[in-house]
Amino acid sequence: MRDRVAEFVRSRVMPCEPVLDAGGPRAAAVLRELQEQAREEGLWALPLGAELGGQGLPLAQYVGIAEAEGASEHGPAALGSASLLDATMIRRHGGDRVRGLYPGRLAAGELRACYAMTEPDAPGTEPLCTATRAEEQPDGSWRVSGRKWFISGAAGADLVTVLARTDGEPGDREGLSLLVVPTGSPGFRVVRELPVFGATGQWEIEFDRVAVPADHLLGRRGQALAIAAERLRLGRTLRCLRWLGQAQRAFDLMCERANSHTGSRGPLAGHQLVQQHVFEALLALRTTRPLVHEAAARIGAGEDAHVEVGLAKVAAARMLQQVADAAIQVHGAAGLGPDTPLPALLRTGRAARILDGPDELHITSVARRVIRTYAT
Repeated sequence: MRDRVAEFVRSRVMPCEPVLDAGGPRAAAVLRELQEQAREEGLWALPLGAELGGQGLPLAQYVGIAEAEGASEHGPAALGSASLLDATMIRRHGGDRVRGLYPGRLAAGELRACYAMTEPDAPGTEPLCTATRAEEQPDGSWRVSGRKWFISGAAGADLVTVLARTDGEPGDREGLSLLVVPTGSPGFRVVRELPVFGATGQWEIEFDRVAVPADHLLGRRGQALAIAAERLRLGRTLRCLRWLGQAQRAFDLMCERANSHTGSRGPLAGHQLVQQHVFEALLALRTTRPLVHEAAARIGAGEDAHVEVGLAKVAAARMLQQVADAAIQVHGAAGLGPDTPLPALLRTGRAARILDGPDELHITSVARRVIRTYAT
């Protein structure tokens, strides 16, 4: 199955990357075509539960496939696994009506969702500073007001799960809740695109007293941090697996370049400094992969994985940046231009050290937990 997924991404998805990267109606049409091909080949929604129309692969079996999917940024969307986090979260924590409305359609690719947590005027590492507010109305519904930014895929989303303050003031630990908001609701607005090193996909959005039904609250009122932590652990691990796939792609390109390119002193593969790039990149890949797989194994087993996810996230982000940088160095000027995916892979690696929690957050969080275990 992993080989089949890898071949699908290599032969079907990667050739379409320039169109998919550009966005717009043409990209949407190409993505729908890829999704239909994935269904026809039995590769659709592999990690999603059978009750959602997926193939129900447990996380332990999905990890290798996630690497293969992630070799292209568009692989998860083309293969139907991009909805895993949203469909799982809504099905697990939503009420009866919400569970009936959204998870199945998300898994089928009929709806797209995004997750809105970070705000322009609050540190992304401190959700307690959330100022977006959801006010309860006499009929039990909510009115949501506030701004969020660096929201992946917001422009094309049908739903947004928003972290909002239902009680208390910014800084209070209690009083944060998650609500599912249809983006067609009056008062919802996409403010602007936020290119990351020139790449598309991140957006700023606004809620201006957006009406949200009472039954669109996820979990209990004030339970947001527990639900968010559950989502983030799995989400960060999935990102790490995909970064491994992208780093492997950069490594393959580097080795192919070393063998195929010849200068006045012979093939690049014979140069010791090129060999050092290959060795260091391979070492980074091989030492990071077990950390990521350990985090996935603990999550799959329902065990505490805070330390393992933190280690994996920092290591994988650094590793992708390192391997992509080495591959560019071996390619020379060709690695800087549009003829290879290396600039995009390097951009992803650098952004990965900030998005989904900066390195500093994970380093201090993991270190504090480990030190506390020695306190007694």
